[in-house]
Amino acid sequence: MIVVMDLEVGEKELQAVERVLHEYGYSCHLIRGEKRLVIGAVGAKQTEVPPALETMPGVEKVLQVMQPFKLVSREVKPDDTVVEAGTLRVGGGVVSVLAGPCAVESRTQLLDAARAVKAFGATALRGGAFKPRTSPYAFQGLLEEGLVYLQEAREKTGLAVVTEVINPVDVELVAETADVVQIGARNMQNFPLLKEVGQLRKPVLLKRGLSATVEEWLMAAEYIMSEGNYQVILCERGIRTFETYTRNTLDVSAIVLAKQLSHLPVIADPSHAGGHWRLVKPLALASLAAGADGLIVEVHPDPARALCDGKQSLTPEHFAELMVYVEKFLPVLGKKLWHGGVK
Repeated sequence: MIVVMDLEVGEKELQAVERVLHEYGYSCHLIRGEKRLVIGAVGAKQTEVPPALETMPGVEKVLQVMQPFKLVSREVKPDDTVVEAGTLRVGGGVVSVLAGPCAVESRTQLLDAARAVKAFGATALRGGAFKPRTSPYAFQGLLEEGLVYLQEAREKTGLAVVTEVINPVDVELVAETADVVQIGARNMQNFPLLKEVGQLRKPVLLKRGLSATVEEWLMAAEYIMSEGNYQVILCERGIRTFETYTRNTLDVSAIVLAKQLSHLPVIADPSHAGGHWRLVKPLALASLAAGADGLIVEVHPDPARALCDGKQSLTPEHFAELMVYVEKFLPVLGKKLWHGGVK
């Protein structure tokens, strides 16, 4: 249920409405949009509207949300959510590029990658200190040592840091370093982890699961938002299909649907979708044409020696080429590349 409030409503009136909703078993989420102020009332076993609610001071109208994802829905917040963290801004008519290696492998590798992606227009550095891998024998990341290198890279480049957390017990540790905490595809429905990052007051990048429907993806975002963290970035990274020429299949329609159904910003991961560096540029441009608010791209100083996903990683030179195409393409879409004040 949505309770649409007068934009000029006072704190006393807000508290009175929330009190009534709590009495009926609802939890309240105050969401401030550009054009309206709403209280998202969710979680009650009964769906009845408190009789006096629509006549209370400050209440304009009461609406039922038809979608199963309540707080994520555009019914609750018609205008786009913009997520900001350090040099990064996602949403609001600009396109942001997050780039860096799949995994933090060494101090030198990370710093070289960070300097390169900054030089060519990225406003955030991606890199995994903790890496969930299909094989238990594959490189699992440098763990806490990797976080130290990420901190140093931010200090030396000014780039915001995006890194993954895979275990609920590590959320606070990772959040001390990360400007944006990433939930990977394999953990999209790790509900204890989603609830834990929902307790943070720090942006969360939520990747779509390997075989998740759009609704399941948005419901995963609902888990995070229901805990009070409304700073969520959705990421389409390709889904598993019968195709074998690509690592995954980029679901361009999911980008369109997510933008229509949800107010949350959506970015695309052409690296994981294609699985080969030659596919990254066309998939990136297709994602932007579909309405993506940004890209997350794997860039490695020496992909041939990468310990993780070298085949799909761009060299700094190929990343520079991609960024030239992105900047030329964006005016067609009426958008600009976000530089985030990085010099």
